[in-house]
Amino acid sequence: MKRYDPQSIEPKWQEIWEKAGVFKTPAAPKNKQYVLDMFPYPSGDGLHTGHPRGYTATDVVSHYRRYTGHDVLHPMGWDAFGLPAENAAIKKGVHPAENTAKNVERFREQLKRLGYSYDWDREVNTSDPDYYKWTQWIFTELFKAGLAYRGAGQQWWCPKDKTVLANEQVIDGRCERCGSEVTKKELTQWYFKITEYADELIDSLDELDWPEPIKAMQRNWIGRSEGAEVMFESDTGPITAYTTRPDTLFGATYMVLAPEHGLVGKLTTKDQVAEVNRYVETAKRESDIARTAEDREKTGVFTGSYATNPVNGEKIPVWVADYVLATYGTGAIMAVPAHDVRDHEFAKKFKLEIRPVIGGPAAEGSDEEMVLPHSEEGVMFNSDKYDGLPSDQAREKIVADLEKKNVAKPKRGYKLRDWLISRQRYWGTPIPIIHCDNCGPQPVPEKDLPVELPDVKDYLPTGDGRSPLAKATGFVETTCPKCGGPAERETDTMDTFADSNWYFLRYPNPRQKDGAFDKEALKQWLPVDTYVGGAEHAVLHLLYARFWTKALADRKYLGFREPFKSLRNQGLIMAEDGRKMSKSLGNVVNPDDVIEAFGADTFRLFELFIGPFNQDAAWDTRGIEGCYRFLKRVWVFGQSLLEATDGPDQETDIAEAGLERAVSKATKRITASIEQFRFNTAVSGLMEALNDLQEQTAKTGPRPAYRPYFERYLVLLSPFAPHLAEELWRELDHEESIFTQGWPAIDESAVADDTVTIPVQVNGKVRTTLELPADGLSEETVTKAALADASVKKHLSGKPKKVIYVEGELLNLVG
Repeated sequence: MKRYDPQSIEPKWQEIWEKAGVFKTPAAPKNKQYVLDMFPYPSGDGLHTGHPRGYTATDVVSHYRRYTGHDVLHPMGWDAFGLPAENAAIKKGVHPAENTAKNVERFREQLKRLGYSYDWDREVNTSDPDYYKWTQWIFTELFKAGLAYRGAGQQWWCPKDKTVLANEQVIDGRCERCGSEVTKKELTQWYFKITEYADELIDSLDELDWPEPIKAMQRNWIGRSEGAEVMFESDTGPITAYTTRPDTLFGATYMVLAPEHGLVGKLTTKDQVAEVNRYVETAKRESDIARTAEDREKTGVFTGSYATNPVNGEKIPVWVADYVLATYGTGAIMAVPAHDVRDHEFAKKFKLEIRPVIGGPAAEGSDEEMVLPHSEEGVMFNSDKYDGLPSDQAREKIVADLEKKNVAKPKRGYKLRDWLISRQRYWGTPIPIIHCDNCGPQPVPEKDLPVELPDVKDYLPTGDGRSPLAKATGFVETTCPKCGGPAERETDTMDTFADSNWYFLRYPNPRQKDGAFDKEALKQWLPVDTYVGGAEHAVLHLLYARFWTKALADRKYLGFREPFKSLRNQGLIMAEDGRKMSKSLGNVVNPDDVIEAFGADTFRLFELFIGPFNQDAAWDTRGIEGCYRFLKRVWVFGQSLLEATDGPDQETDIAEAGLERAVSKATKRITASIEQFRFNTAVSGLMEALNDLQEQTAKTGPRPAYRPYFERYLVLLSPFAPHLAEELWRELDHEESIFTQGWPAIDESAVADDTVTIPVQVNGKVRTTLELPADGLSEETVTKAALADASVKKHLSGKPKKVIYVEGELLNLVG
């Protein structure tokens, strides 16, 4: 019997598939499926074990869709511009272009070694002028539409990366890429007007098959709120405050202005000027994140002035405090310390009045003491004619009454700010703008695109707020496209998210010369049917890509408004010790080493078997050895059928009934698992099916008549372990590739069980299986049976906090 040798089998089939174009994208799809990975930054020395988890999942889906009669577009490319790639090059002392090219070659080699069914003819690279020419063209289109503009102001600045950052790239006051504490710097920068689409970006989330946590993160980031703008009169004129709780107006006992608010200077009295000025200067040096941190001690200063509350005519003091931001609402708030946590902390510190006006369980007149601050809905009291009303009703009535007096109006508020895209770095797409003293900023005409990134020797960041390109006089000096006079090019480059905003539009025809995308090809393939990548892109990439898609649709370039119909996120693969893999910790697992020892098929299989796809999982050497042993068993079983001779027909018929049941049962389970992205249960199904096949053939010994059942099993296995499946398929005397076949049919009569086996997981790990009547599979019944199981009791302390039940397939109890 031949030995299983993945090191010889796998390279052979990879070469054959590539030469034969087995996975080339059909030119004119009839039943399309666009299956896409979030393309990688080629900034490191190669793939780590985390990358292939998502790539293997999309490859399984792509194979499955081809088998089920779909024409599939499954491409790969490189997010090659930007800070990660440039910093990696600087660290090595190598030019970013040279280092990125080497990394791309290395990444491509590793992906091919894993046998993924990518159509490599459609590869894109964002640092290729043929690609970024069209990134620049989209910028000019947005500029003409008023969606790209230049503005001055205080910007986040990373002192280590020596560039400005967008709000989305600052996490807890630090650069999300390098972790350095950020500061503020006064600069004139380029922005995209994403706020123009704030409402649609929230509302259209309901249409999408995306994980709810991702949708929630986008909604929270946009931060839409329904409220009102209310005017408080002062000696220097009205102060307009934005509030989402106008029902609490009778409880407003002071006002707060952001330190940057334009009225601070006018409202500050002479005896308070020195103290207010000192406070304002200190606050301006703090980040918004630090200023609004929940655990930060409240600080502030009294302006010396008062404002009049429009609902009761009371004069209330006006303070300046850094917990109010100029960028949210109007930069001024009415403070209601009885019903807001931050206001309550501030009032307690500065001994300001705390007046409750909305009661929960302990409203006015109750013997129960009210716990403050009370931020929930309730019943109005201490609120004049609105007493006794539910607070949500009072909210509308108060605003309506104040509207009649012209001192209030309903207003929506948003946390979202326009997207800052200027970067003072070399390795990026040059912003296609020419600055003319006479004509102002002018977009570079399409005929003059791309504005190519010049090959300069001094590409290191300057740290002075200017891009290294500012020193390249041959690049900077040019003529105005409008008047023909002397002018200068913009020297900032674009944030790398601009390049990845639209790459999915390029794949259908990546060699298009006369446009960013092929409109006919887009009609055939877009939007993306299945998009897979890390949850860390929930706000940055996904929000920006949706914005550009909507903006391009409004310019009549696209016939759809959402780019990704279905989104799935993979969990991280951690080190065996449960920590994140890191070179400094010495716990990184190199995919090359695993492939060398066990083969690509084993690696692929284990990446999906390691745990639920959307959850983090620790690397397990014993687990990968188990996957390797399983594939060896498949190989040995296949070889036994190849060497089999005929036997008695009666015994064969009996075994065939069991084989049909085994394959149909596996097909049903694996089909459902792939459709629902439960790849670990699909692999479990493959393992159980092999056991069933071996059990049935053991009754008679291997027979040639059993080969068709095993061939159907190989089709089920092939999306996960394509090389092994193809090798055995060809040895079974098939001339065409296994990937030209159809997905196995299910004999429903063969799988009509009296009982059903349901795996039970505790916190994502299978702890037992239940054999239950097929007609009694309600969630209540299955959960009750699971909680009575000894193994479940051992691993679950108390009642489960969450029950996840896939009917007839899986129960997961989360403790």
